Amino acid sequence: MDERKDWHLTDDIEHERGRGDPFAAAVRATRMPMVITDPNRPDNPIVFCNKAFQQLTGYERSEIIGRNCRFLQGPDTDRNDVRKVREAIEAGRDVDVDLLNYRKDGSTFWNALYLSPVRGEANDIQFFFASQLDVTDRVEAQRVIAEQKMIVEEEVERRTAQLSAALEAKTVLLHEVDHRVKNNLTMIGSLLRLQARTIGNAEISAKLEAMLERIDALATVHRRLYESDDVNLFDIGAFTENLVADVVGAAGRVEIEARVDVDRINVPSSIAAALGLMINEILTNALKHAYAHQGGTLTVSAKRDNDRARITIADDGPGFDADMPPVQGLGTLLVKRLAKQATAEVAWASSGAGTVVTVTFPMADA
Repeated sequence: MDERKDWHLTDDIEHERGRGDPFAAAVRATRMPMVITDPNRPDNPIVFCNKAFQQLTGYERSEIIGRNCRFLQGPDTDRNDVRKVREAIEAGRDVDVDLLNYRKDGSTFWNALYLSPVRGEANDIQFFFASQLDVTDRVEAQRVIAEQKMIVEEEVERRTAQLSAALEAKTVLLHEVDHRVKNNLTMIGSLLRLQARTIGNAEISAKLEAMLERIDALATVHRRLYESDDVNLFDIGAFTENLVADVVGAAGRVEIEARVDVDRINVPSSIAAALGLMINEILTNALKHAYAHQGGTLTVSAKRDNDRARITIADDGPGFDADMPPVQGLGTLLVKRLAKQATAEVAWASSGAGTVVTVTFPMADA
């Protein structure tokens, strides 16, 4: 008896009594909906369906046999998915797709269809075997997840826009604050310089001039802060390079050559003023003590060193006695206190070649 007749006989198999083809009996008994179609007949009709398929669709066997599977399709069934099934049948290959199908009562369900050709000994397609699975809950869950994802993404986008606007407003405000601080410091410096011209005491004038240099350094810090695109970061390398040029230029010491080599070194803007004042103090000290009576070469570098940065200021002056501190008075006190604020370490070294001061501190992007 050929396979085609075997499948028709499944209608009469009493599998529970152990009679007939055990495979056909298993297909009839399984809880998974299954159908078999015959592509050798016009329109590839269904020639077998099990009880599970009837329960899934709501149709009786007599309403199913002889019809093409498309009778389960409806107005909302995706035409592209239907095309995939049609092309697979025409090509004689497997296909799996989720189709929106309609029951007899008009209700819909998502059908996870898997269709595969059954070939004979001559490799000709004799039947198509199709299994179905109601995956409505899974598809609905995916739909809900997709909707929730969209809602979350829209909310994230909305909140991001709000935060971006708030950050922009904060940036504008901080830039305005830094700009005004810089202007105020410049005005204070100008007033003090006018006053200094009326002071006949050289010692007082010298101390006032030292204070004015510190005010200028602070003004430079705030100028660079309000010019920066990122209000949270401060490039201490670029600041050091500019400060060297300003300090040496303001001193009018053409006999002093400045050699500067700096990297971009970002530090938190919260410690920018402390570091800026420290570097200014060390630079002005070098000019006053190392080059008090002679010229020379001032070498300044700002380099990254793993998760920390290092600024080195070296002069080729007479150096200092190892038993004596290199900076006296207010300068020493300022450097020590500012180092604590900036979580920095300052090391002084002297040799016959001059004085070397090294400032080591953490970077913002460490």
